[in-house]
Amino acid sequence: MNDHQQLQDSSGREPHLDPEAEHRIGPRHTPPHISGRAALLGAALLLAVAGILALAVILPRERAQRKLAKATIVGSEPVVEVARPRIGAPNQELVLPGNVYAWEDSPIYARTSGYLTQWYFDIGAHVRKGQLLATIASPEVDKQLLQAKADLATAEANAANAAIEAKRYVALLRQNAVSAQDRDTFVTEQQATSTEVKSARANVERLEQLVGFEKIYAPFSGIITARDVDIGTLIQNGTSQELFHMADEHVLRVYVDVPQIYSMACKPGVIAHLTFGEFPNRVFTGTIVRTSKSIDPATRTLLVEVDVDNRKGELYPGMYTQVHFNLRVDHPALIVPSASLIFQQHGLQLAVVRNGKIRLIPIVVGQNDGRVVQVVSGLTPQDEVVQNPPDSLIDGEAVQTVSHASQAGS
Repeated sequence: MNDHQQLQDSSGREPHLDPEAEHRIGPRHTPPHISGRAALLGAALLLAVAGILALAVILPRERAQRKLAKATIVGSEPVVEVARPRIGAPNQELVLPGNVYAWEDSPIYARTSGYLTQWYFDIGAHVRKGQLLATIASPEVDKQLLQAKADLATAEANAANAAIEAKRYVALLRQNAVSAQDRDTFVTEQQATSTEVKSARANVERLEQLVGFEKIYAPFSGIITARDVDIGTLIQNGTSQELFHMADEHVLRVYVDVPQIYSMACKPGVIAHLTFGEFPNRVFTGTIVRTSKSIDPATRTLLVEVDVDNRKGELYPGMYTQVHFNLRVDHPALIVPSASLIFQQHGLQLAVVRNGKIRLIPIVVGQNDGRVVQVVSGLTPQDEVVQNPPDSLIDGEAVQTVSHASQAGS
């Protein structure tokens, strides 16, 4: 037992040693297993710190690289302005071009040949039905009529004589003075001459009508809109040469081609308002009187007739007009700017953005006033329509969107 142990045993507690005694005794010794664990803990701590430092450097760098790559991709996507379509009112004014025609319009031709000897009305003149317009001289037809009347007289004389002879032979046969064959001969001759009379009379009536056609009468009350002959003009029977042209303008017919989508709303009795460039501050009222009840397969339109009272004579046939219909539609149209339309080989289209990508959709349009257009098929109210789309847009292309000025505040 050493001195240190002896001191501890004698007092029960470890005595205090002065530095000199402690120096003589020597330093205390740590067990080997405790020092190895501390080294391992220190190494692990160093690794953890190094890992944290590495993550602190690498993660921001990767995050920055991903952000840069995303910004590069996003920056390469084109930016387009979009706006949702406006919904039209259930009562919509439909404005369509119309062509104005006279109530009755007819060319006048000659039914007999000859020379024009006199005309009595020029263009713009108002004439009544049955009024004499012109006279044609037909000497050949006049002579033919005289000859036909002479032939008719001869046929009537022969028929009268044949009737007398037939009557005589019928009486003689009763007396057995003639044979039945003789009687039959004269009776047959009587029938033949009677037929000749009818033929000659028909020829006379035909020529009398031709002579009557030497005078040209107005077929209805109206206005002379054209005169294509003058005194001395050689007139040929038929439709190769028009003498006059007449039009009845007391009522005007306006024909309008209405798109199929509005065809069910255009019914007889619907009021229409007409505007003309010649009357900038006036509106003329008309009424739908009939429709063709058939959609033209080439244009998908319904032909509609609007009648307009023109007893004052202010409007002329052949004028161009804008016809305004106030129609009640079951499915209001969606309204988009005309500049958003795309005309390509696939027809009329709109560019819309769906899920961040361009979609080119075919549409059917209704009214187009040059500024906005009504889309009646192919578009939904939730679609974001590209405004002023460039020609470079491709279906399926990713884009960035900004709201158009018209909807920026909404």
